[in-house]
Amino acid sequence: MDSTTMTSDRTHHGRERLAQSLKNMVDGADHLLAKAERSGSEQFNAARAKFESQLHRAKDELLRIEETAMENAKRAVRATDEAVHEHPYAAMGLAAGVGLLLGMLITRR
Repeated sequence: MDSTTMTSDRTHHGRERLAQSLKNMVDGADHLLAKAERSGSEQFNAARAKFESQLHRAKDELLRIEETAMENAKRAVRATDEAVHEHPYAAMGLAAGVGLLLGMLITRR
């Protein structure tokens, strides 16, 4: 398995963790707020504090995923730049081929 696939798997896993974390946070917040409404203001303050804590963790996880995505994008840009500089004629040929294919697809409509 190459590094791009492993990075993609980690990013996908991170998104799944974030989605699950957000779902758990919302479910927990609903439960805590419903309980707090029944119990009084002291329970409400505790529920709010726990909700804020969960929200902070979710934001941290989202920030980590964003940073990982940015690092991966920068790495991909550097690798592409190096490949184009090492093989300029192949890059021009590939770009011309993609342009031709796109042109053909657009004119089919």
